[in-house]
Amino acid sequence: MKLMCPSMMCSSRWDCIRDEVEELDKAGIDIFHMDIMDGELLPNFTLGINDLKAVRKHTSKRIDMHLMMKNPLNKVQWFIDAGADIIYIHPESETFVIKTLQHIQNQGRFSGIAISPDWSIDMVRELLAFCDYVLVMTVNPGFAGQKYIDTMTKKVEKLVKLKEEYGYKVMIDGGCSEEVIKRLSAVGADGFVLGTSVLFNKNEDYATIIKRLKEETK
Repeated sequence: MKLMCPSMMCSSRWDCIRDEVEELDKAGIDIFHMDIMDGELLPNFTLGINDLKAVRKHTSKRIDMHLMMKNPLNKVQWFIDAGADIIYIHPESETFVIKTLQHIQNQGRFSGIAISPDWSIDMVRELLAFCDYVLVMTVNPGFAGQKYIDTMTKKVEKLVKLKEEYGYKVMIDGGCSEEVIKRLSAVGADGFVLGTSVLFNKNEDYATIIKRLKEETK
């Protein structure tokens, strides 16, 4: 089964976060995805430590942190201590990327890199051996609601071919419509970050959407 990961940045129910988390949990999601932006690496500022704690309080499922911030090595421990299970960093944000990935793994958590559209696989090949997950950004990072960049399909296909050698899971983040999810599932992607393109602010309830997506990607 493919991993379905709601992007909590896209939720409009932070005033009743317990209900939101419990509803998503019961709907059958696999991982809660949380975007953390510091306003420096990217021109936006989003979720933080207290938001992670709020979600962690109401679920036992895995939570991943997509750290879009400068010098994450100095900050990953904050998120580990607050209950994060998976931590993604951007290679362009850190001087010693492998050191940061090793620190995450040494703390008993899962490590990952997030690859922006401008970055090729060759630019990150040396990092793949230190990753449990690889998050392919299929839109330019920083803002929700963008359209999928079609040329990213070939990048996903190449990363899928390298999975057996390195042992990571390929996750997709950005513009994940139902059609995109079916297309990339067919080429071997392992999971998808679900935002406004398919999950949030829809006329159907979460359980109906998640059930359909899982059936379509078997």
